This record gives sequence, structure tokens and C-alpha cells, in this order.
Amino acid sequence: MREEKELTKEQALGRAARLCSGSEYCTSQIWGKLQSWGVREEDATDIIAYLIKEKYIDNLRFARAYCHDKFLYSHWGRMKIRQMLRQLHLTEEEIAEGLTEIPEDDYSQALSDALRAKDRTLKDTDTYQRKGKLVRHLLSRGFEIGAVIDAVDDYLDMNS
Repeated sequence: MREEKELTKEQALGRAARLCSGSEYCTSQIWGKLQSWGVREEDATDIIAYLIKEKYIDNLRFARAYCHDKFLYSHWGRMKIRQMLRQLHLTEEEIAEGLTEIPEDDYSQALSDALRAKDRTLKDTDTYQRKGKLVRHLLSRGFEIGAVIDAVDDYLDMNS
């Protein structure tokens, strides 16, 4: 890996603006990039302020896109998405707004699809064992405990 020399404020701004033009980033991601490039803290603050003012960075827009993409392509539940957005230091309001991008009908269908897909892979005939494995799998995908328990109970009742 080659060693990079410290970037000037203008170089860092140009590089950050190009990054944000090509893909959605949140404030904390760009902050991390600026730090890794060796940009001084006060310059990084100015750069981020400029990027926000010029709409290169918009945490609300990022939250919406992130929620949409992680649900649609990674099939994550709301809990996992919420946790990942918290790790990116988004506010609860931004997270809540982003989660509105997930339609309730599609969410229920994704939970059912994940449940059926996992059940097809299980060899256990014992209902108790199957239920435990199904619940753990769906929780690891980020679905809420209440919805998971209800969906698994309904599914096992229908298929027993």
C-alpha cells in the first residue's frame, strides 16, 4: 500500500465532493475519510459544512437510501438497519424517517419469505428445535421479536 502525503484543504474538498457525487455518504463516513486522508480537524469541519450546504451530504437522504437498499437487496429487518444507522451516528429522527421507506406489506412478505427459505434448509423434525432455529435466524436478520414469534408460530401451526 502506498503512503499518501497529507492533502490540502482544497484537494480534500475536491476528493470528498467527487465521492459524494458518485454515491450517498453520511457525515460520519466522510469525516472518517477526511481523517484517514490526514486532513486537519478544523479543515475537516469546514469541508463537511460546505458539503452539507451544497447538498453533497444529506443524512436524511442517506438514511432513506440506506434503509431502502438494505431492505431490498440484503433483506435486513428494521432492527438491524436501525442498529447500523446508529453506528453511523445518525439521529433517531433521521433513522425513523429512513425506515418509512420500507412498506409494511413488503416487510411482512420479506419476513415470510425468509422464514420459508430457512425452513427448507432445516433437517430437524422436532418442532421445538425447528422453532428455535427459525426464531434465531430471523432475529439475526434484524426482524422484531414479536413479529418473528407470531410469524413462526403461525407458520408451524399451518405446516404441522
